[in-house]
Amino acid sequence: MILKERQLLDAAIDSVHINFDTQTLWVLNLALAMVMFGIALEISVSDFKRLISNPKPVLAGVICQFLLLPLVTFILVSVINPLPSFAIGMFMVAACPGGNVSNFISHLAKANTALSVSLTAIATLLAVIMTPLNLGFWGSLYEPTAQILEKISISPLEMVKLVALLLGVPLLLGMWVHQIKPVLAKKLAKFFKKGSLLFFFALIFIALYNNKTIFAEYVLYVFWIVIIHNFIAFATGYSFSRLLGLSRKDTRTITIETGIQNSGLGLLLIFTFFEGLGGMALLAAFWGIWHLVSGLLIGMFWGAKSIKKEELV
Repeated sequence: MILKERQLLDAAIDSVHINFDTQTLWVLNLALAMVMFGIALEISVSDFKRLISNPKPVLAGVICQFLLLPLVTFILVSVINPLPSFAIGMFMVAACPGGNVSNFISHLAKANTALSVSLTAIATLLAVIMTPLNLGFWGSLYEPTAQILEKISISPLEMVKLVALLLGVPLLLGMWVHQIKPVLAKKLAKFFKKGSLLFFFALIFIALYNNKTIFAEYVLYVFWIVIIHNFIAFATGYSFSRLLGLSRKDTRTITIETGIQNSGLGLLLIFTFFEGLGGMALLAAFWGIWHLVSGLLIGMFWGAKSIKKEELV
């Protein structure tokens, strides 16, 4: 009886039609690219060179982002056994790079903002390959999601192309402008980072508002999963950083980078390759809301706590 009810619920959620038309999707694509371009305007080649002298925090961040988070997500999925569409939504979120808002939250938390920006840049470049790879690898290991991947028949190359277009191209273009016109880049960065981010959030809000009845009906099914998943993501970044003996500032940064995921990218990939699969889209959309709440709470909590000088190194 329980199994039958679960199957009916799964079918009901996945049959949900999210009102997200092609025009809105393209505008969201542009907004995401603009946000990335705005961040890249403050990144220079020298930022990467400085990291070579102290690579440990960067390696820790990359490991948390692309190895540990997908791994703990797989463990969590295996333990709680969510609906298959929720499970693949969790794999999608975990496969995405850190969210762009993580730079702001790192600044709010008195963390290492320079490290945050650098990790965003590096994770963005790696995501071109790692996001499709992680989604395909971990999704195929869990039988219910493996069946979804078989039905969808995603072209990894097409996903690589889209991620490169949305993240890689704006990143490289922004760094190029910073390199040849640093003064102009600094002025443009203030506009792009604030304006495009507000524009991006406004589009997400409109999309959620247009589907408010759907989200109100199914939010209780996905609410607790997102909260647990997000908490584990933050805990993974924090625990691994402390295990490596990183400074408090670097620990805060990596914790935030691991817990704040680019769910906007996840949504775009879901609507492009999964035709807005109900449970998958609901989970990614709610993650996009919740990680802002949890990230801001952590940022304000840490921002109110001072770090002693001896803890900076």
